[in-house]
Order: sequence, then structure tokens, then C-alpha cells
Amino acid sequence: MSDTIAAIATGAQVSAIGIIRLSGDRAINIVDSLFFPASGKAMRDSESRKLIYGSLRDRKGDLLDLCLCTISRGPNSYTGEDTAELQCHGSPVVLRAALEEIFALGARQAGPGEFTKRAFLSGRMELTAAEAVADMIDAESVECAKNAAGQLSGAIDRKAEDIYSALTDISSHYHAVLDYPDEDIEDFRLEAYRGALEEAIRTLRALLATFDRGKLMHSGIPAAIVGRPNAGKSSLLNALLGYDRAIVTAVPGTTRDTIEEKLRIGSICLRLTDTAGIRATEDEVERIGVQRSRSAMEQAMLVLAVIDGSRELSGEDREIIAAAEAAPHGLVVLSKHDLAQCSGPVDTCLPVVELSAVTGEGIDRLEKAISDLFPVPQVPAGEILTNARQAEAVKRALDYLNAALEAMCTGATPDIVLTETEGAMSALGELSGRTVREDVTNRIFQRFCVGK
Repeated sequence: MSDTIAAIATGAQVSAIGIIRLSGDRAINIVDSLFFPASGKAMRDSESRKLIYGSLRDRKGDLLDLCLCTISRGPNSYTGEDTAELQCHGSPVVLRAALEEIFALGARQAGPGEFTKRAFLSGRMELTAAEAVADMIDAESVECAKNAAGQLSGAIDRKAEDIYSALTDISSHYHAVLDYPDEDIEDFRLEAYRGALEEAIRTLRALLATFDRGKLMHSGIPAAIVGRPNAGKSSLLNALLGYDRAIVTAVPGTTRDTIEEKLRIGSICLRLTDTAGIRATEDEVERIGVQRSRSAMEQAMLVLAVIDGSRELSGEDREIIAAAEAAPHGLVVLSKHDLAQCSGPVDTCLPVVELSAVTGEGIDRLEKAISDLFPVPQVPAGEILTNARQAEAVKRALDYLNAALEAMCTGATPDIVLTETEGAMSALGELSGRTVREDVTNRIFQRFCVGK
């Protein structure tokens, strides 16, 4: 018997529809005490997954709402338990009043991600698919949403399961020969499984290689706009965002601290930081801003070196370009293209984009240049690792298999090779949640929103 949980599954704002979810042994009985179908037939006598119209009343019988209700009986439900869902008008007051009535009848408030956690614990969902639910909710790009949907459908789990199954065949064959020497079982020849190990290694290596892209999809690409004072950095930020986020004046040093915003360009998400102009200064506040600019530049995956194209290049400009060249990815932006150009050609290995933040000319070319630096990998949706837990489990499995193959090639005894393959199986079990620890499970679901 499990306790019954309930939560508002929609936002706290006024909306067209507001949803309350329940899951647990008493979920259907509780809604039967509050929801009265217009047909006169109780919900416990209704079909699963069928929307029923009726009235929602408090325990005194006063009408709260006219709404819809649906139930799903375990184990064929999202959580694997009996569940119920009330689809009300989206008034936060009505939803809260209904939830209080549900609590009074014995349900308790669901914790973050507890519905999905129960789905995982009941075997309705693998752990990678459960994590994909949170990724789907948090997705800030179409690419991220598609990958989450692919993981939710089991794309990574299928790859892991194929490898796990192949390793199980190796281990079971070895132990069968060892434990039943008198049975008519084909001799165990380690060399016969070399191809299976090599294929598993190739698959895991390709999967692990997607993690760099996955991190950028999940967290966004840290990017810094750097340059001298009055080079046009804040104007560029405003032009990319499409509204005036940063103050722009002709006074050098107007931006004294970093300003951070998220921006979507094509399929990628940038965590864009506008920085204070880099120059030597005696002003204490501006000096701190310059230090933060240099720090942002060092931590950025992408550095946009903004150079005032209406002025001749200075030593500070060349220093900024050199910093962009040292970054993982860099672009040189020649700003103020609407004015007379005096900078001359820029000697750099980086792409150079000329633009005017005032007229918008060249902004599209800059966006394309940024997109070209981070091309979408040719990997099916759902097969990109998006978090460190998944990547760490895949890496350990890969390390074990590399050790197993090396042991095989050096003529080690089968038991040594099997020890390594079983280590890989354990790591793959953690990837899917087959053998994951309880503390890890709790930490994963803490980042979910309540009601999911």
C-alpha cells in the first residue's frame, strides 16, 4: 500500500485550464468524494483514460467548479499506481481550494518530481527517460526538446540494453561452462567474443562523444562580448536581443559590470554576457568591472571581440583579438559599419563580421557565423547525452570494456576479462537506473517541478 500524493500540475498564474493530479491507492476514492459525474456514475465505475464531465464540490457539498476528470488504474498508468486527474478552469483560487479538500481526505502534497519518481520505481520508466522529462520541461531550443523526446522514448536505453545483453551472453556462457562441466555446452572461447566487445566499445565511444554538445544544449553556450570602451558592445547585445537591455551612451565606461542574457540563435542557446570595456583605468569601480570582463572572457566558450571599425586598431584591440583567438571559439566583430571605416583589414585567423548595430546591417551574418561554429551533430534525436551522470556511467562502462579488450589481446585468462565486462554491465545498469543508488535517485528528482 502506498500513500496518495496530490499536486497542482500547472502554473501558479491564471490560465485556461488548471490540472490537479493524484497518485496512490486512494486516488480514485478521493476524487469520488469530491467529483460527481453528470451521468450519475461514480468515477470508480468509469473506464480508464476517459474524460468525464461533472461537478467538483467541497466536503460540505458546495460547488467549486464544473470540470473534467479522468482516472487510470495501475499498473497501466503513468506512475504504475491508480491515478486521477482533475482538469478545472485555471483559477489558482479554485485549484488551491480543491487541493485543500483533497489533502483533508488523506492525500499529501507531492514533492518535486514525485510522480515521475514513482513511475521509475514501479518500472514504468527507465532513469534516462525520467531525466528526459525534466529536460523536456526545461528545454530552451527545439533541438533540446527533440533530444529529450527521443530519450523519453528510450533511445539511449536501447543502445545500453543491446550492449548489456551482449555482455550478459558472454558472462552467462562462461559461467555455464564453469558451473556445469558435464553438460553438453559449447566450449567457451574468449576470442569468439572479440567482435562483440569491439562493437560495444565503438557504440559507447560515439555516445560519449555527444556529451560536449549535450552540455551546450542543456546549459547554453557561455559567450562573452568583449572590447574597448565605446566599441559598440552594448549596442550589439541590444541588437541581438531585439530590445534595449543595456544602457548605451557616448560616455566611455558606461557599462561597469557584466550583464547576462539568454539568446536563441538558430538551434543553439547562448548565455550572452556584455562586459565592461577593457582598458587601463584608475577608477576603482571600473577597474573591478574590467577584471570581471577578463574573467568572463576566460570562462567563455565563445568570445565575440568587438572592434570599433570607425577607428584605427590599437594595441588593446589586438590584445582583445588575441584573447578571442585563444578561446575555444572566437569571432571578430567590426562594429559601426554605418560610419566611415578606418580600422583597415584585421590580421586574424578568426572569422570577421562587419555590422552596424544601429541599422541592423550584418546582424544576420553574425548569427550565421555563430551557428556555423556550433553545427548540429548528425546524431539521431535522443542519442545525445545531456548530463554528467549519464556521461560518467558511459565513461566507466567504456573504461571497463577497453580494459577487457586489452586483457583479451594480452592473453589474460577468461576470468580476468569477465571481471572487466561485469564492471561494464554494472556501469550500464547505473545509466538506465537498473542498479542506481537511492541517494542518486533522490538527487535526480529534486530538480523536477512539483506536479510532474
